[in-house]
Amino acid sequence: MSTSPTSPGLRERKKAQTRRTIQEHALRLFLEQGYQNTTVEEISAAAGVSHMTFFRYFPTKEAVVESDDYDPLIVRLIQERPPQEDGLTALRNALGQGLETVYATGRDTLLARTRLIFDTPALRARTWDTQYATQRLFADALRSRNPEESDLATRVIAAAALAAVTTALAAWVESDGALELPVLVSEAFSALRPA
Repeated sequence: MSTSPTSPGLRERKKAQTRRTIQEHALRLFLEQGYQNTTVEEISAAAGVSHMTFFRYFPTKEAVVESDDYDPLIVRLIQERPPQEDGLTALRNALGQGLETVYATGRDTLLARTRLIFDTPALRARTWDTQYATQRLFADALRSRNPEESDLATRVIAAAALAAVTTALAAWVESDGALELPVLVSEAFSALRPA
C-alpha cells in the first residue's frame, strides 16, 4: 500500500502521536501540580518516553506548552483565501476557519493551554518571541497573495490581527471559557474595522 504525497507516512504519524502524548501529559501535570513544580523528568515518565526523547521533540519545558501546529495551518489558509480579499479580511477569514477547526476538536485543551500561558510569568514573557515569529509568517503569507503590498503594510496587518486574537483569547480565559471564543475573535476583528 502506498501513501499519497499529502498523507503522512507511518513514521511521521508516530512522531506526531509521541509529540501529542508528551504535550497532553505535560498539560495535565502542569494543571495538577503547577507549571513551576513540574519537571521534565516527570513529564517524560508520565508520557512513557526518555528524558532525551522529550528534548528531541521540545527544546525546553516552555516549548511543550507553546508549540502547536496552528501556524502552518493558518499560513495555508491565508494563502488559499480568494485574491480579491484584502489582507485583513483574508487574515480574519483564515484565522476564523482555523479556529473553528481547533475549537471543535480541542476546545478544553486550548482553554487550558491559553490559561497556563497567561497565568505563568515565564510563559507569558516568552509570548512576544512566539508572536513575533507568527507575525512574520502571517505577513509572508499575505505578501505571497499580493507581492505588490509593502513589507510594512503586511506586518502591520499581521500584528493587528494577532493583537485582536490575543485580546479575544485573554477575554475568553478571563470568562473561564463561559464566552465563546469564535464570537470574541469576530468582535475583536470588528473593532479593527468598525462598520
